[in-house]
Amino acid sequence: MSIELITEAKEFIIPSYKEMNRTQQETEDRIAEITKEIELKGYYEHTSDELEYGAQVAWRNSNRCIGRLFWDQMHVIDMRHLDTEDAIFKALINHIDFATNNGRIRPAISIFSQKTDHLKIRIWNHQLVRYAGYQSDLGVIGDPDSIAFTEQCIQLGWQPKFGKFDILPLIIQINDRPPKLYEIPDDLIVEVPIEHPQYEWFPDLQLKWYAVPFISDMLLEIGGITYTAAPFNGWYMGTEIGARNLADESRYEMLPQIASLMGLNTKSSISLWKDKALVELNIAVLHSFRENGVSIVDHHTAAQQFKKFEENETEEGRPVTGNWAWLISPLSPATSHVFHKPYKNEIVKPNYFYQKKPY
Repeated sequence: MSIELITEAKEFIIPSYKEMNRTQQETEDRIAEITKEIELKGYYEHTSDELEYGAQVAWRNSNRCIGRLFWDQMHVIDMRHLDTEDAIFKALINHIDFATNNGRIRPAISIFSQKTDHLKIRIWNHQLVRYAGYQSDLGVIGDPDSIAFTEQCIQLGWQPKFGKFDILPLIIQINDRPPKLYEIPDDLIVEVPIEHPQYEWFPDLQLKWYAVPFISDMLLEIGGITYTAAPFNGWYMGTEIGARNLADESRYEMLPQIASLMGLNTKSSISLWKDKALVELNIAVLHSFRENGVSIVDHHTAAQQFKKFEENETEEGRPVTGNWAWLISPLSPATSHVFHKPYKNEIVKPNYFYQKKPY
């Protein structure tokens, strides 16, 4: 019998059942039930209510996320009964469709079977929707962050297109079986072409980004139980695209080209050309998502929402943990209250954790 697992189960069940307004008797009965199940099988299985609440609380406890105000609005899709790659792929397609919702994005998580001695499910992709990256004689084509994974896809039989914005396939693996590769239907993925409200030349850059960030390589831990395949999504904060994905030197590095088209002096940092180009790129991203009817939040609104989250948690008597370096915006961070506050970066469970790449 695993004393440690029973302890972790109790540490989840007791506060969760209290928050879910369950009686003391219900709590005690459930702990006794879990203890017996662990004695018999070495593990226990969450009820649907426990799974839903655990996944939502994991979002509430995510130190790196500024969007936690909406933690209790996450749609939890229970897919624990699936045990084939084809069925899992179909569920992922349904998740993409449900969450995208024609641009009115719904935060959601699809949870597949927990890890046991006999079963482990992995989704190899960092995100369900992601652009390919190719190393070429002329430099990198596409997203440099995807080069290693793109090479894995090619080894598994995927046909590269060598474009700047090629959607990668999904790779699903069960146990030690050979991983299976699946193409996502083109009509399922919503992409936003990036244009600017003032600069008429902006569309000539032929920039775009996908509508929804589906994180798919993290594990979810609830009460000592680990789910190694639990892809989830919220919606984008504009700076994730405009100040990181399209701007970082290690990603698409668009600032020099944008600054040049703006007529800025890029030879001297005193001109603050990077800052000016960065602001206009972020304006373009926010403008384009709004014009295309796709949910997005600007970093000032996100900070205000996080302040409301902090107030709500304080009212409930729960301390707010956070990773300051992740909570501050990469654009004008000092304009928000988050920049001026310290946060304890303590890990509270349930939570989402990084796991070692399967390739």
